[in-house]
Amino acid sequence: MASSPVLPTEDEQVSLGIDGRHITLQAEQEDTQKKTFTCWINSQLAKHTPPSVVSDLFADIKKGHVLLDLLEVLSGQQLPRDKGSNTFQCRINIEHALTFLKNRSIKLINIHVTDIIDGNPSIILGLIWTIILHFHIEELARTLSCNYNQPSLDSVSVADSSPTSSPPAKKCSKAQERWQMSAKKALLLWAQEQCAPCESVSTDFKSSWRNGMAFLAVIHALRPDLIDMKTVKHRSNKDNLKEAFGIAEREFKIPKLLEPEDVWRRSALGIY
Repeated sequence: MASSPVLPTEDEQVSLGIDGRHITLQAEQEDTQKKTFTCWINSQLAKHTPPSVVSDLFADIKKGHVLLDLLEVLSGQQLPRDKGSNTFQCRINIEHALTFLKNRSIKLINIHVTDIIDGNPSIILGLIWTIILHFHIEELARTLSCNYNQPSLDSVSVADSSPTSSPPAKKCSKAQERWQMSAKKALLLWAQEQCAPCESVSTDFKSSWRNGMAFLAVIHALRPDLIDMKTVKHRSNKDNLKEAFGIAEREFKIPKLLEPEDVWRRSALGIY
């Protein structure tokens, strides 16, 4: 006589449900990062001569030359490469790219040629994020530190921004502190300062950007003529995000890398 199937206990059912939701959230985050990184890479590859396009990040990055094209655009240097597209040549080109990054003292933790050839999603996303962090976010953080006393970034008064006046000691101290911060913290501090005049806007890199008001507050700090902050709190999150991304693309030439729903999922905010 066949035995009855053993049904999971109530606790086991809850555990399975939590595990399933966790896997689903991971997959959603991976899809969002893949889409965002693909848009960012294509915005860079359009500057390469000749330009190239990535359609499937995990498949195209394995070719090697895409990675070299990206690094050439970001660094302004011409990198060595093997012509051709067989597996051996792709592997050599990926090795050239990783060697270039290592020579710039960029830490590549657990990122190996084999993982990229195999199309490992988490490794490839980690590699692209490392590249973004070094070439864009860290450089931006250094720029913000160097230009901390400039009115365009810090909304200082006209008197304080006189060419002959010395920056206040407090601001100099803050600028020095930024050199010691991580790039992400420096970027967040700058964003918080831009949003400070708008008391209803709080900023972190978690949930505070989801209603679009923080994006709009940053734009308002840089160009007050573009945004009426009195009206944004009465609009939907989607409308605020669409307006912020539209203005950023039109007025500041910032490629639209995210859709409103990507922000609702709280993924890839730092890159934008």
